[in-house]
Amino acid sequence: MVDAQSAHAAGVQRLVQSYQAAPATTPIRLAKATSNLFRTRAANNGRGLDTSGLTGVIAIDAEARTADVAGMCTYDDLVAATLCRGLAPLVVPQLKTITLGGAVTGLGIESTSFRNGLPHESVLEMDILTGAGEILTASPGQNADVYRAFPNSYGTLGYAVRLRIELEAVKPFVALTQVRFHSVIDLVAAMDGIMATGSLDGVLVDYLDGVVFSADEGYVCVGRQTSAPGPVSDYTGQQIYYRSIQHDRGVTDDRLTIHDDLWRWDTDWFWCSEAFGAQHPLIRRVWPGRYRRSSFYGKLMRIEQRFQIGDRIEKLNGRPPCERIVQDVEVPIARCAEFLDWFLRAVPITPIWLCPLRLKGDDRWPLYPIRPGQNYVNVGFWSTVPVGSSDGATNRLIERKVGELDGHKSLYSDSYYSRPEFDELYGGDSYRTTKKRYDPDSRLLDLYSKAVQRR
Repeated sequence: MVDAQSAHAAGVQRLVQSYQAAPATTPIRLAKATSNLFRTRAANNGRGLDTSGLTGVIAIDAEARTADVAGMCTYDDLVAATLCRGLAPLVVPQLKTITLGGAVTGLGIESTSFRNGLPHESVLEMDILTGAGEILTASPGQNADVYRAFPNSYGTLGYAVRLRIELEAVKPFVALTQVRFHSVIDLVAAMDGIMATGSLDGVLVDYLDGVVFSADEGYVCVGRQTSAPGPVSDYTGQQIYYRSIQHDRGVTDDRLTIHDDLWRWDTDWFWCSEAFGAQHPLIRRVWPGRYRRSSFYGKLMRIEQRFQIGDRIEKLNGRPPCERIVQDVEVPIARCAEFLDWFLRAVPITPIWLCPLRLKGDDRWPLYPIRPGQNYVNVGFWSTVPVGSSDGATNRLIERKVGELDGHKSLYSDSYYSRPEFDELYGGDSYRTTKKRYDPDSRLLDLYSKAVQRR
């Protein structure tokens, strides 16, 4: 533990030194090998901040069920360190390369979010490198304004270098149940009922999400932790997880190890690996297992974007270029069926991921002001559509619909809001006050500039 703490301290020092050495006119960015942001950005040839030494787990207190974690530690590494102690973070986002700091300064979600909320709610305290170049500790009782404003700030208020988070006890296996529904109204009503009771058919539920394949084919997927030994499925090889949940009617059951359940979506990047041929049986047999993971598909996607390969193929086939639709939105559960009905008619994208959410506590988070005590559903859809008559036509259409239904959308991908719309949705006044205090010289980008103007 001492070695890990010393390495972390040295890493923080290198980060601060690289920040201080960066020219005042150079845009600040982190030097990192992977990213889970999907918005296009202006080219930045400046040298990134040195994050070496900020990628590990610093310490785990199994008795207190807490972990001190460096900001650039991936959930893959964090989970590896906690599962061997029978513990896990309260929310483990779906993709292995998401970092803890990234999930907190952005937004993360998963199938425990109906009971554990969002990742930033389990942060007890964190050390932040602010725009002023200082390292400060933020918690509910210390520098509380930046602690509250940090979620959804996307590095525009500073970077988390250490986070102390809550952990929970977990069992070695997860028993899965997939319930088929023939209408989105019935599916959403079932999710709402599970959120209200925390159970399905009187049995407590630990994990809850769902998938919609069409207007008359959707599934609620529930998981229950168990210590009972028995056979488990493996979706890291030839079998594909999201296909395994499909059936004609009724209910099917499955079992995974807790490790494989946490990462069940990573192997095929939910279903997006299909775009690269990785789900074709013949190609899959020769596709190396180490490359069946979200990080590798992300690299392929960035290559495709850089050389506009998809648009070139569309042109060769006499079709228009495509608009990328990679979005997660939060819609109140009372309006979710209405949104899905509209989406299935207006946007030619399926499958659609559903992840119920309720904030764990009563606190409000000004940059993502969803209401405490209210049930939401995160709706995720990731694909392309033919370009419309204006830039981002379909994305703009979705933004308007989400706004009509009193929802919010995450900012990890392309956004098209006007400045007044953005300020209203993402805590403009509160953000500017906190920004002025902790980044007085505007060394870091403004949130609107980063999220919408793609700087």
